[in-house]
Amino acid sequence: MSQGNATAAPLRPTDLRSLRDAVLDTAGTVGIAGAGTAAGWAGRLAPVDAVLDTTGLAGVITHNPADMTVAVRAGTRLRDLQDELAPHGQHVAFDAARVTDGATVGGLIATADAGPAALVHGSLRDLVIGVTFVLADGTVARSGGHVIKNVAGYDLAKLLHGSYGTLGVLAEVVLRLHPRPERTATLVIPCSLEEAAAHTATALGGPHEPTAIEWTSDGVLLVRIEGTAGALDARLERLRAALGAGEVADADPWERHAELVRGEPDLATLRIGVRPSRLPGVLADLPTRTVTAGLGTGVATVTLPPDAVAAAHARVHAAGGVSVLRSRPEGATAPAWGPPPSALPVLRAVKAELDPQGRFGPGRFDPWM
Repeated sequence: MSQGNATAAPLRPTDLRSLRDAVLDTAGTVGIAGAGTAAGWAGRLAPVDAVLDTTGLAGVITHNPADMTVAVRAGTRLRDLQDELAPHGQHVAFDAARVTDGATVGGLIATADAGPAALVHGSLRDLVIGVTFVLADGTVARSGGHVIKNVAGYDLAKLLHGSYGTLGVLAEVVLRLHPRPERTATLVIPCSLEEAAAHTATALGGPHEPTAIEWTSDGVLLVRIEGTAGALDARLERLRAALGAGEVADADPWERHAELVRGEPDLATLRIGVRPSRLPGVLADLPTRTVTAGLGTGVATVTLPPDAVAAAHARVHAAGGVSVLRSRPEGATAPAWGPPPSALPVLRAVKAELDPQGRFGPGRFDPWM
């Protein structure tokens, strides 16, 4: 999240009570800041009266290995949480590129980020089972709990997912966990985007159970599978036979994938989501410089010239998809959002209900609201 542009020193609460006090003691508009790994994403934060730094809200609250759940403070860096969970043979099944940069749990939720593992495990929207957050009037709201099948009450976590700090300040999060795989391997297949789409259909249409499938503009398709140490080699051979191509990667090819996702400083970076079957056609129509394309998820990250962003938004919207600007060169005026979605009245109503004075994150969804 953005570091904000208030002249006062950022407020850095360290627990739920001090977070609530900080919100109540602050007048005017507020920017919410995490580790700063997504500082330029979405709309530019307008000038604010105060900045709330959530990185002081860090650490594990409760870990229940038997239930495979963990409760953490929202400012906890996900990479640190993964390190704590590793001795128990568990992890948060989430691999967005900026996790290694120090992104926090709350920031990853607020920006609706995700990685290649979303093919199987979804985004944090699907892994969060409980949240505690503070509204602009100081109200402490809770949703969900520590039980994976808990369905009581409103699922407010899904409202906060992708809200870019405009609805409330996340304080605590409960996540579901998954076992760490014994082995992981990636099949690398040199191919065009069109060929990659055909390979993806084959991989997903058979009993191969890939955990990630991503094509990159380096001209390769990456197909990752995970499982037990004894069975993985045989599964790799069956997958390679079905695809008729590919070699098992010696080094980690996902580091290069993450580099492409991060973008380039002299280009705009756009995140796209459309129906998977439509993604290749949309990408073919865009003047992209680099691409990572989740052909099973319909999610892609592309770089392109800043003056091409508005037309790219329009193309994605025409395909029934959504897009958001993740970065732009200094001084560029590329729009963060495309044509307004049909659900815009609902978004505005939610904002008016939870933050009627518009205190949190002004400018983030400009010009929509």
